[in-house]
Amino acid sequence: MALFGRKKTSVGLDIGSGLIKVAVVDHSKAQPELVRVAITPLLADAIVEGEIMDPGIVADAITACLQEAGVTAKDVVTAVGGRDVIIKKIQIERVKEAQARELMRWEAEQHVPFDMESVELDFQILDPEGSDPEMNVLLVAAKRELIEGKVRVLTDAGINAVAVDVDAFALHNAFELNHPEAMTGTVALVNIGHEVTNVNIVEEGVPILTRDLPTGTRRMKEDLQRERGLGSDEADALLKGFDRSEHLDAVLETRGEEIAVGVERAAAFLASSSRSGGGLSAVFVCGGGSRAPGLIDVLADRLRLPVQAANPLANLVVRDGAFESFVTDEVAPLLMLPLGLALRKPA
Repeated sequence: MALFGRKKTSVGLDIGSGLIKVAVVDHSKAQPELVRVAITPLLADAIVEGEIMDPGIVADAITACLQEAGVTAKDVVTAVGGRDVIIKKIQIERVKEAQARELMRWEAEQHVPFDMESVELDFQILDPEGSDPEMNVLLVAAKRELIEGKVRVLTDAGINAVAVDVDAFALHNAFELNHPEAMTGTVALVNIGHEVTNVNIVEEGVPILTRDLPTGTRRMKEDLQRERGLGSDEADALLKGFDRSEHLDAVLETRGEEIAVGVERAAAFLASSSRSGGGLSAVFVCGGGSRAPGLIDVLADRLRLPVQAANPLANLVVRDGAFESFVTDEVAPLLMLPLGLALRKPA
């Protein structure tokens, strides 16, 4: 039977450095409904620091993950992120959107450290109904080669990207649906992945600043093996388990400090460039690394802020059988990004 081929269904494809994740969402009813999740491990070093090193291995893993999800449609929504993506809130004179589009390339030259001939640009006016002489604009720039590389591996897998989002916006999409209480004031959404931790600062419901930190579960596992003398399987078991241990606590103190400093620096940068002047009120964490027992406590103690797990399923309708062989609580932290992609309604 051909599953999920309807036009009212979106397939979110998250190509991570450790896992390929697929989320399928049905938009045909009043509320979006999660109908299937699939997760496929990726061979080590197939993707390093966001760069696809072995397109064939990645394409095969994508195909396997889509098959596991029962997806026969060829259209997916995916995303790009990392140091080759710039997100910046700027202020320009208040003009109509068409005129703003003409101004944006010149504005981008002032704010984006890339050759303008090598990037794709987009923007969103944050206060279109405002009356101030200046308006707030969210500027986004991504290197074209980054997007082309992602599209190329999808083509190798026989599928088509109907939209290429930005990681931070996709994360925010799912975050906004499931945590509406976090859409006032200034909060941080911290996605702790395999190689990279994304720090996203959200101000009054708008993702306005993102920073990538070179730490994640891979570094934590390496620390457990090198510094604590554990085997690979033992390290994995601690990171994915439910109980704290002295070995893990020692590693999380170090890596938690790195993450906390990254959050503080992002918040400080925002405070220095924002007129609102409000500091962080809370931190939400997601991603595979957020499952490490004790990490939330380490971050809360270090940051002296409320820190909690972000739940991408809190307000989402989930169809029976969506998770099949998965334990929902174990995989839910991994799903904020693919769900955010799948929540984009098909055109």
